[in-house]
Amino acid sequence: MNAVRGNNALRVGDSVPDVPLVAVTGGGPKPLSRAELFGGKKVVLFAVPGAFTPTCTAQHLPSFLANHQRIKAKGVDTIACVAVNDVFVMKAWAEAKDPERVVTMLADGAAAWTKAAGLDWDLSGLGLGVRAQRFAMIVDDGVVSHIAVEEGAAFKVSSGDAIVAALG
Repeated sequence: MNAVRGNNALRVGDSVPDVPLVAVTGGGPKPLSRAELFGGKKVVLFAVPGAFTPTCTAQHLPSFLANHQRIKAKGVDTIACVAVNDVFVMKAWAEAKDPERVVTMLADGAAAWTKAAGLDWDLSGLGLGVRAQRFAMIVDDGVVSHIAVEEGAAFKVSSGDAIVAALG
């Protein structure tokens, strides 16, 4: 199945949706508004179709874990991963793959943020329901300054290495 980037998808210069995401924290789930997550910060946000799925677990998340110091050295305040999973799945994935908590894990359980961003992907035919397309973006104070969306199931333009290059 191919992801289709719709006309309403986020583009450079757009503000990210004002839809809360739920962060995995040591104190439990914490809803974060756009202002809390992006306000006055440089954020690298990447999305995976699903926690614990093959490419997401073996390549996408690890590419950001391996590059987190290089990304932070470019002035990035937060590296965050969003998936259309519940916060407890995201917590288990963080515990399994990112015990140092280098990446802020964000749950978009009902795909509300992902749909508002125009970056949803209907994988119902595979039994997965609506998911996020695989993408990575740089957000400066709530405004997208770079976005790379993968075509279908590819993993080429949204890696940690690609974001390091985009940060200059």
